[in-house]
Amino acid sequence: MLRFFIFGILIASTGKPVSAACKIEMSPPRVMVKFGHSLTANCTSLYSEIAGIGWESTYGGVGLQTGISTLPFKIDTVERWVIQPTCYVTLPNGDQCEEPLPVTVYQVPESVSIAQPLSEAGPMVEGKQYRIQCDIVNVAPASLLSVYWHKGNKIIYHETFKESTLSPVNKSSILNLTAQRDDDGSQISCEAKLDLGPGELNHSAVQSKSHEVAVLYPPAFINPETETVELSDRENIILYCNATGNPVPVYSWDFPQAIQEMSKNEDVNQPFLIPSFQFPGNYSCKASNTQGTRIKYFTVIEAPRDRTTLAAIIGVFVALGVLLFVGGVLFVTRDGTFSCNQSKYLRGQPSGTV
Repeated sequence: MLRFFIFGILIASTGKPVSAACKIEMSPPRVMVKFGHSLTANCTSLYSEIAGIGWESTYGGVGLQTGISTLPFKIDTVERWVIQPTCYVTLPNGDQCEEPLPVTVYQVPESVSIAQPLSEAGPMVEGKQYRIQCDIVNVAPASLLSVYWHKGNKIIYHETFKESTLSPVNKSSILNLTAQRDDDGSQISCEAKLDLGPGELNHSAVQSKSHEVAVLYPPAFINPETETVELSDRENIILYCNATGNPVPVYSWDFPQAIQEMSKNEDVNQPFLIPSFQFPGNYSCKASNTQGTRIKYFTVIEAPRDRTTLAAIIGVFVALGVLLFVGGVLFVTRDGTFSCNQSKYLRGQPSGTV
């Protein structure tokens, strides 16, 4: 019943029935036109016979034309933000159908910039959250605007806008960034694009100047915070205390009590140490900057002796002892003198000749 009611109202208001399916083809089916540029589209009737064809529009309309089935719609310079052209076809029986042409008039942003350059805002502190603002000036329509935040080559945030205004407006996008040490030295920028579809997208992008991020963070050791080092007879030990940090860390060393006095002239403000007096014990290194302090501990121990060498030495002494014992049995006489003839002596018999 509701369908017939609406259909009756349409007939009463126009005096002519409205076709449910309008056989009209638009080329292109939708138009994206930059403000100040030209617009061209064609309307083609797919009916076998028509009485006429025309364009109705608040700007650039074309009256009813007869004897043709295709009619162009042209505007040399688009100077309005709202254009609503509609192609209509009048059939021989007086019926009329119409098809609107979707037209979007756009303007790329005049400028895109980060409101407060990061270099002027000063360095960030690791773990704290910061608001960075991107300003987009004179863009239309804002409903098609997308803002992309870049950190280096990576997109870290994307924002769109719900905006009904078709004329140019200014918009802002806010990036909430929690500073991390990996962000130090990275490049931050924002990019504004109008989502106009294939072929137009690349021409609608405007990117801000890139700004370098500086992040302050406490020292962190490159190697484990606890190490065991063996003393070697052949070479000096080196204790490495290298740490990353911003600002660059400064270093100080503590030695075992036994060599504190002997190491007064040791250069301890460096990330590595070659002790002049190499003794076992507990060493420590302190890396510090304005953001904090870390301590690394070294346990220096004597290198274990080579058991193979020790066994060889013991073997030599044992063999020597055996040789001395055998020699004593074979070559030492009763009175304690050494004689090579001792082996000819027989117990209970004279040793000389008769």
